[in-house]
Amino acid sequence: MKAIQIVKPGNEPELREVQRPTPGPGQVLLKVTAAGACHSDDFVLNMPEDGFPYPLPMTLGHEGVGVVAETGSGVDSVAEGTAVAVYGPWGCGVCHFCSRGLENYCSRAAELQIAPPGLGVDGAMAEYMIVDDPRHLVPIGDLDPVRTVPLTDAGLTPYHAIKPSLGKLVGGTTAVVIGSGGLGHVAIQMLRHLTPSRVIALDVTEEKLAFAREVGAHETVLSDADAVANVRSITGKDGATAVFDFVGYQPTIDTALGVVGTMGDVTIVGIGDGVAAAKVGFWTQPYEVSVRAPYWGSRSELIEVLDLARDGVLDVAVQEFSLDDGVEAYRKLAANELRGRAVVVPA
Repeated sequence: MKAIQIVKPGNEPELREVQRPTPGPGQVLLKVTAAGACHSDDFVLNMPEDGFPYPLPMTLGHEGVGVVAETGSGVDSVAEGTAVAVYGPWGCGVCHFCSRGLENYCSRAAELQIAPPGLGVDGAMAEYMIVDDPRHLVPIGDLDPVRTVPLTDAGLTPYHAIKPSLGKLVGGTTAVVIGSGGLGHVAIQMLRHLTPSRVIALDVTEEKLAFAREVGAHETVLSDADAVANVRSITGKDGATAVFDFVGYQPTIDTALGVVGTMGDVTIVGIGDGVAAAKVGFWTQPYEVSVRAPYWGSRSELIEVLDLARDGVLDVAVQEFSLDDGVEAYRKLAANELRGRAVVVPA
């Protein structure tokens, strides 16, 4: 079968012929119907070769949707032919966090060498993929696989990031979204649906700001040296109630802390270059500001996101590629030329 794999860190991925996997006990084989490309993939592709954390070659793709093609022994909770989405942040299933449905924060994953698909084990950028346990599958019914697959990360991650701030985002408040790309444009839609807050979007080009307004932002501000002053001119002295940074580079983190108001939330979602940090202390931000760096989301939250999709709340912008053209999707991702999310369709 064909698969898009990272073979050497620092190089672009390759389309390769690999052996079709066979499910072992407790596992499920999916025939992939759609796989999403993500900036996290680009981050992994550009990690230094020294100390690279994953076995190579490795099939990319931590966003996956497919149809159950075969089940391993002992699997009786999912039937062949069922259309499913893959819940990506796999955990042990029994630790304190996993027992609460928060496998994204599994306390034993590193110890047991459990890794998400495409981020440690072979992922969804292939004709078939192995899912380690049927509990990591969520039925999607008649949802469109191409429109659904980004929701497993680009939907789940902003939803998980926004939920803790919902109690603060009441009438008269402001939410700021930094970066209106793959995750940010979904976050804008969620904030418009889930809260009465005024939504301000920041990005680096007028084209991206127009896209943010298209998906629901009330106001847009160019993300430049004047961004803090320009956002503050909208919010007034109160500042923003919640700021969601979907970029995560030092300038955007500094902007987030510059626009947040007293008792506000700053949520850093984007991984940026992996070294940026929020400067937090008594004299560095308004009183009682909370700063969080969440990771992915829970399985129950994925179910909630898919329900929002069924209700017609989410309209994810996608650019579709065949598996043969999947490497080009990663090129466009690296060049920041995508409008929304890139989706690879093996068929």
